[in-house]
Amino acid sequence: MTLTQHDIDQEIAAEHAAYEKRLADGGPVEHQPRRDYAPYRSSVLRHPKQPPVTIDVGKDPELVELFSPAFGERDITEIDNDLTRQHAGEPIGERITVSGRLLDRDGRPVRGQLVEVWQANSAGRYAHQREQHDAPLDPNFTGVGRTLTDDDGRYHFTTVQPGPYPWRQHRNAWRPAHIHFSLFGTAFTQRLVTQMYFPSDPLFPYDPIIQSVTDDAARQRLVATYDHGLSVPEFSMGYHWDIVLDGPQATWIEEGR
Repeated sequence: MTLTQHDIDQEIAAEHAAYEKRLADGGPVEHQPRRDYAPYRSSVLRHPKQPPVTIDVGKDPELVELFSPAFGERDITEIDNDLTRQHAGEPIGERITVSGRLLDRDGRPVRGQLVEVWQANSAGRYAHQREQHDAPLDPNFTGVGRTLTDDDGRYHFTTVQPGPYPWRQHRNAWRPAHIHFSLFGTAFTQRLVTQMYFPSDPLFPYDPIIQSVTDDAARQRLVATYDHGLSVPEFSMGYHWDIVLDGPQATWIEEGR
């Protein structure tokens, strides 16, 4: 039987009701989603069920680097954080500026950290060879960027508003517009990945990924706010989004904790 949006809506409502009951019974606030959140089918199938594998760094401290992602093949340039200037022509879509601060649990800035982003284009399509959505590609938009946080922990990107896209988990499944963020600490193993969303998206109630963050306050921390002060006259709209790495105000992280 084909899984429908109605099926997913019922499961989401049941998960929220169960969370509210846990709170009423004295349970803790759940800032991070459960890894076996049933409405998000692929999470149930792929989440770890065994303890992490221990790497003996005592024998070789650099061994851990063999199992970790790479930063890239070159230094960051002045246009790496401007996704609208990386090709010969102008990308299609509404230009936006996204800026915010990377903070620790006490609100202190986290300086000099690598922040990477990737996103779909304005039609909702990724520039990826395994992309299955038949929306048009934009030859002037690759959808990836990176930067380092400054002394105030601030990052800054110029890009285009991403479009929503279908993702085939169930019939008529659509993802709200979002930008993926990857954050590196002082080592490869400190990588964290999250997503930023846009205000008042009508797809929020139907998306099991954002709804997997069952706590309302924690889910709202994934949504940027419009900031007119970040808008560039005659050029781009502005959005502000802070990322908190730990503590009770922590931003949701895809890998869980």
